[in-house]
Amino acid sequence: MTVHHSILDAIGNTPAVRLHRLAPPGVELFVKLEAANPMGSVKDRLALGIIEAAEKSGELKPGQTVIEATSGNTGLGLALVCAAKGYPLVVVMAENFSLERRKMLRFLGARVVLSPPWAKGSGMLAVAARLARDNGWFLCRQFDNEAGADIHSRTTAAEIVRDFGPNGLSHWVTGFGSGGTLKGVARVLREKSPATKIVVFEPDNAALVGSGVAQPLDAKGEPTKSHPAFHPHPIQGVVPDFISKLTRDAVAGGMVDRTIGVSGAEAIEIAIRLAREEAIFCGISGGATVAAALKAARDAAPGSKILAMLPDTGERYLSTPLFADISLDMNAEEQALLDSAMPAIAAAPPPAPEPATVVVDEDARRFVADAIAGHPGKVVMFAMSWCEFCWAVRKLFAALDIPFVSIDIDTTDFREANDVPKIRAALAEVAGGPTIPQIYADGTHLGGSMDIIAAADSGGLQKLLAEKGIPCGDAKLDPYGFLPNWVKQPKPLAA
Repeated sequence: MTVHHSILDAIGNTPAVRLHRLAPPGVELFVKLEAANPMGSVKDRLALGIIEAAEKSGELKPGQTVIEATSGNTGLGLALVCAAKGYPLVVVMAENFSLERRKMLRFLGARVVLSPPWAKGSGMLAVAARLARDNGWFLCRQFDNEAGADIHSRTTAAEIVRDFGPNGLSHWVTGFGSGGTLKGVARVLREKSPATKIVVFEPDNAALVGSGVAQPLDAKGEPTKSHPAFHPHPIQGVVPDFISKLTRDAVAGGMVDRTIGVSGAEAIEIAIRLAREEAIFCGISGGATVAAALKAARDAAPGSKILAMLPDTGERYLSTPLFADISLDMNAEEQALLDSAMPAIAAAPPPAPEPATVVVDEDARRFVADAIAGHPGKVVMFAMSWCEFCWAVRKLFAALDIPFVSIDIDTTDFREANDVPKIRAALAEVAGGPTIPQIYADGTHLGGSMDIIAAADSGGLQKLLAEKGIPCGDAKLDPYGFLPNWVKQPKPLAA
């Protein structure tokens, strides 16, 4: 067993895995699983390299905020590194990138600024650069920061040469975004494994490098507008609307032997086949890289060994076209299987047991009355800690800056200190029903979770709280959006 001093020590040393059912006859096809990094992508390496280089140079000071523009994976890698090292992080991401990445970033403590989709990748860069300049934050500059390429030379390339030996690979296939992986690995392969052909995939409708057209740059050498060959594509994380400096360096240095175009449909098809035929779960860019590797294999000599980079895991693509045909509900075949097996269980749910008779005493009534009246200036919610509807109300209150007290009657401490059945019965007497949550404002009963959400949507909640002197924000939001995802509860139509 390997014991690491820090989560950062777990970055790198990812496995190369041979494919069997997808590989064409006579060619050995391998994939390098960068999803084995702690945050599930190749960008963990780049994030660690950039942050540690900036610490060493003094460019990044203790406690300074870090900022970067990213489609997601670099942001997640930075969120991992910054959380481990104690740096605040701000990520600028175009609004059209996958929802999972936003939530993961915020879960790790990062702030996420969503730039408009029409501004594309160059717009993300401009927003990040402006925020860094105005606030004195450290800008990672993944697209031209040599530290990103350097760590790939030290780790990724070294692992490939170690695993396959000098000239052990006929082809190495990758995509490019920042260009750090491409430049960092390619220059080592040129030196240590010169027989290895370096193949770069691009979306077939956004062949920036393959077009042969130079990237427009300003006087400082920075991209100021989209590359003429760029068109929007569904392969997230690769080929922004400009060719990064690190990528331009690799091309100018003769480190790219061939570019191969891959369509979004091909990328998605191969990603699905990797999951179902090789049990390898990757994202759309991984599917595109393997699709390019399969095209390269058509011209490869018998006995060739091809290694394709798989940048990340498929879990951060649940809201993208990769999962468009994956249903949450049973299909006809699955329903038929359930129907055929139903005789193995009861034909109907067993009847609910008769509730035990609870005699409400004055102590329980007094507890409920004191709780309702004992928190002036705040909303009082009788809740349960596990209940998703209670959490929906908590999140709504937090979004509206409503001060509240949650009395969670199912927690261990509460159950040990109180007679919960009697308190629930006393609450039901006052509220007129047994359900949880039950919510009060300055003694006025507001109802349960759906009552609160409907009142917030109509504005009635905000008006009532204002009358009672309880603070409430004026954020524009959809209260129904706080409900659990599985609740098929559309917002009521206007009369």
